[in-house]
Amino acid sequence: MAASNADIGYGARFGIGATPTYVGEVVSITPPGMTRDTVEVTHLESDGMWKEYIGALKDAGEASITINYVPAVAASDALLTAFNTDGAQSFTILAPSGTVKLTFSGIVTGYEIGDFVADDKMSATFTVKATGAVTLAAV
Repeated sequence: MAASNADIGYGARFGIGATPTYVGEVVSITPPGMTRDTVEVTHLESDGMWKEYIGALKDAGEASITINYVPAVAASDALLTAFNTDGAQSFTILAPSGTVKLTFSGIVTGYEIGDFVADDKMSATFTVKATGAVTLAAV
């Protein structure tokens, strides 16, 4: 049996802007998931009384990142700036190897600071609704 080529996510990066500004203290990245709608086209003579479908519009879903929330830099945070920017922006997810990147345009839909508790780190989650195509390419 061949050895696995699996890898870990350590070293992945999340960037904002056409020339990406990479976000610091990222704990996790969830890339946008791609789905496709279907339209039922069953008719009165469909083979074997089976429903028929055709492919329709694609949707790139949402991306999200979780960061270590650092209050001292939050006011000048690139994530907060992106949240306060109207319209679509460019985003990049760089794979740990640095040889593959996922790029997409998106609208920031959330920037949520997590609970402040005595015995755990502070965190924040940033969410982006992808608009249009998602591109996966070699760097």
